[in-house]
Amino acid sequence: MRLKPEQLTASLQKSLGAVYLISGDEPLQIVELSDLIRQAAKRAGFFKREIFSTDTGFEWSEITISSQSMSIFGDKKVIDLRVPSANFGNEGAKTLISYCEKLPADTVLLITCGKLNAAAMKTKWFEAVDKVGVTIQVKTLEGDELLQWLQNRLQQRGLNTDRAGLALLAERIEGNLLAASQEVEKLYVLYGASILTKDQIFDVVADSSRYDVFKLIDAVLSANENRIFKVLEGLQAEGIAPPVVLWALMREARTLCKVKIELSEGKNKDIVFRNNQIWDKRIGLVEKAIKRLSHTKLFEILTLSAKADRQAKGQESGDVWETILTVCLLFVC
Repeated sequence: MRLKPEQLTASLQKSLGAVYLISGDEPLQIVELSDLIRQAAKRAGFFKREIFSTDTGFEWSEITISSQSMSIFGDKKVIDLRVPSANFGNEGAKTLISYCEKLPADTVLLITCGKLNAAAMKTKWFEAVDKVGVTIQVKTLEGDELLQWLQNRLQQRGLNTDRAGLALLAERIEGNLLAASQEVEKLYVLYGASILTKDQIFDVVADSSRYDVFKLIDAVLSANENRIFKVLEGLQAEGIAPPVVLWALMREARTLCKVKIELSEGKNKDIVFRNNQIWDKRIGLVEKAIKRLSHTKLFEILTLSAKADRQAKGQESGDVWETILTVCLLFVC
């Protein structure tokens, strides 16, 4: 059964499928749709989860073995299969056809992959999956679909704006939904739940200096003290609001915490990085940071960031920029 992304929530409320296939080239949508399926499975008692990725020495026989293995406790499980290249090959095709012909009990198979071309969607393995499960094609959003997505994203945060504001936001994020999600978070941090004017959106999203916030993140991850002082001074001089800077720093600290925990549990590094939206150019910086920073240090960063946030809101005395500088330097130690 083929569904559109926006139809998944209603479908999951009715029943949980045996197989799900989500394909496309929009990472944020794929991650969020996968989360919905995993959450629904968990509510239905599927607490165990096995993750496989075809780009890490994977053998298709692992899926067959996993599907046929029975837990001594009778646990329901989710087999989480990632195929980034969208290349299933002959072995993958045979495995999926066989799986769909004899669906294992108490198992949900969740497959996520890159964009499938028209030929792939006419193969026997795809038809087998579509017959017994749910297939969702994620596509790049444009035009009115992108505007509707942005409006929904804003409303999730209690924000709203007119069509002109949506058009400006769409223009600036250039179809990158991950960037759009981050911009919505910044707008919420600055304005809270409210109706936004086009000028307010322009001040936050359209200001070219917004990229300097991410330059600061690169500086703290690389432990470059001189760069930290220079970028932070520039942000302050340009009038960038402290909550925007704190939002970026706290988001990074939380991500590092999550990554360290998942890696300590023995999870595959490539999968952990992908799930946390750590892409190629940032991998090296993040790897160095998680080796340098302990859980205790990251907790200290978050605690001090919370203090800076209270200072920015006038709820606590002290210079917010001095506290932000201290937060940045904690990343270095």
